[in-house]
Amino acid sequence: MIIADTSALVSLASIDLLNIFLTEFNVHTTETVIEELEDTAEYNDNPGNAAENVLKNLSQITTHQVKEEFTSSRVDQGEGSCALLTQEIDAEFLITDDLRALPELQTVADAQVAISPIVLKALIQRDVLEHEEALNKLDDLAEQRDWLGAPIYRRAKNLFE
Repeated sequence: MIIADTSALVSLASIDLLNIFLTEFNVHTTETVIEELEDTAEYNDNPGNAAENVLKNLSQITTHQVKEEFTSSRVDQGEGSCALLTQEIDAEFLITDDLRALPELQTVADAQVAISPIVLKALIQRDVLEHEEALNKLDDLAEQRDWLGAPIYRRAKNLFE
């Protein structure tokens, strides 16, 4: 079971991996993330289109209401709600693409916190993606999300070494 926040869902949708992700994994999120996706979908750009794609596939994502709230200077409401959700359901991973929030999320979450490219690695291990195809998707993701040269891109590349 995987809990995904807004950034991770947008990232996976932006590289045409959303359907595979939702088919291969039991994906959960929070109502707060859905609200963030709705806000993002209002923009006519790549993240907006990706968010719209996620919203069209909500029937394949289990959505939860989280009663408490957790935010900080590094953790927004969506990420915080997902971290709290890990305390309520037995999830293996919380995926996010907010590298700054990752250490703090790990202190709150009852699951391993990872960046969305870990899904690419898992799809290789499940023989759903070839290694080369996964690396191409990662490069595409880095271009679309403006990660080239950023710490998150280096961390993602390290997953494949």
